[in-house]
Amino acid sequence: MSVLSRRYFMATAFAAGGLATVPGVASAQVTAFRQAVAEASARDEDLAAFYRDRDFEGIWSGTTGADRNRRNALMSTFSDASAHGLPAARYDTNAITAQLQAATTPDQQGKMEVELSRLFLQYARDVQTGMLTPSRIDAGIKREVPYRSRLGTIAAFAQSTPAAFLRSLPPSSPEYTRLMGEKLRLERLLAEGGYGATVGARKLEPGSSGQEVVNLRNRLMVMGFLDRSATQTYDATIQAAVQQYQAANGLSADGTAGESTIQQINLPLERRIQSVIVAMERERWSNRPRGVRHIWVNLTDFTAAIVDNDRVTFSTRSVVGAVQPDRESPEFSDVMEYMIINPSWYVPRSIITKEYLPMLQRNPNAVSQLVLTDSAGRSVSRGAVNFSAYNERNFPFSMREPPSQGNALGRVKFLFPNPYNIYLHDTPSQSLFQREVRAFSHGCIRLDDPFDFAYALLAKQTADPVAFFTERLNTGAETRVDLVEPVPVHIDYRTAFTNITGSLQFRRDVYGRDAKIWAALAQAGVAVRAVQG
Repeated sequence: MSVLSRRYFMATAFAAGGLATVPGVASAQVTAFRQAVAEASARDEDLAAFYRDRDFEGIWSGTTGADRNRRNALMSTFSDASAHGLPAARYDTNAITAQLQAATTPDQQGKMEVELSRLFLQYARDVQTGMLTPSRIDAGIKREVPYRSRLGTIAAFAQSTPAAFLRSLPPSSPEYTRLMGEKLRLERLLAEGGYGATVGARKLEPGSSGQEVVNLRNRLMVMGFLDRSATQTYDATIQAAVQQYQAANGLSADGTAGESTIQQINLPLERRIQSVIVAMERERWSNRPRGVRHIWVNLTDFTAAIVDNDRVTFSTRSVVGAVQPDRESPEFSDVMEYMIINPSWYVPRSIITKEYLPMLQRNPNAVSQLVLTDSAGRSVSRGAVNFSAYNERNFPFSMREPPSQGNALGRVKFLFPNPYNIYLHDTPSQSLFQREVRAFSHGCIRLDDPFDFAYALLAKQTADPVAFFTERLNTGAETRVDLVEPVPVHIDYRTAFTNITGSLQFRRDVYGRDAKIWAALAQAGVAVRAVQG
């Protein structure tokens, strides 16, 4: 028996059933213990129901082997809470043990019985579906967290093998496992001194030399992008390492350490660990199967990918919502059901009233490619409308852009009906895809290679997806094509993520959402730690 278990055993030896050698006293002790459990659990509906079904008998406080196994497993799990990026103080085994040792009366022991159950349920919630409520952090995080039943959780635990049950609580996704491993690696690196001296230059390029090149070289070596080197000149090996770093951080991979590259390279290791911890919290919010095949849009990476069995099988650059309160793309999951080839664009009312109405008031023939329609969908002559008589609140018309080469949605859009009116689509504005930061849309996700994206989706249901798609495209008519097997879509936001090889990548916090998440985690007691190897 461990020291911790022995301490706990001694602290709870007089719990229910512990005074069997003195029957009358034992009966009174049991009654007092169960009364204390009933009173302590009454404030929590789920715990009250759990203990009521057990006639207020404990699961932690007895002297049986089953109770000891539960205590040992819980304490061992709590001691590893920091590995999951949870607050160490919330699950401080020394403090819990001291409380248990101080519980010497049946009343105190009954209260500690319920407290352990409360801590168990809190830990289960924290590690399984996250500490934070996403919508309270940022209005753009629309994610529906798959919370589990608290009553069902503790009832199942009481009938389980404790250690195995507790091990099953964190997300089982490969991404969570990889992030947890990378967190530990970076924590060990922090204990060894971190990334080292920062780079003081504003720009370094092939041919540069001196101390700042040495600092750049050293940081690239510690980060794993450069083998051991003694060069003091920005040579071909450093150029190649800079390109690798840029590719792994969403930067233009030109091999020159310009201002944005040096800014990212100089970020302290602590900041990178924070990003990983935030990514783990986000992974807990999404703790349900993503789908063997699914679409993953990472807003910070400006990409949309098709993922099959944890492997990216298709990826294209994307443009996401602009960095403005009413244009930032929301985060949520849904299911893609169909695509529309040669789509019409039904202009969102916010764009009509805020952008187009002022233009029409100045010139009724503005945005002439758009058709003005009434509430029944019938075309309305602009000459019959006094646009100056209307404002944002009372403008009674809608606007639609018919299918065309220059349509705002391009030649195809991909729909997963949702309350936010967000979808993926083509665009005639191709120049934006050459930008490093691609946040320009009104919220929807524009694709750089929408036709290839369509082919990849249609390949699951037709032998010649290119011919199938092209035939319908060439008609010029608006055509709906249902996906025989609808595909889950996850619009996510990860400033830290891995790939199947375990390689860790970082992206900029374009909307500032991860900074808000970290601030909330830190307020709850989460801290960056250094771990000795």
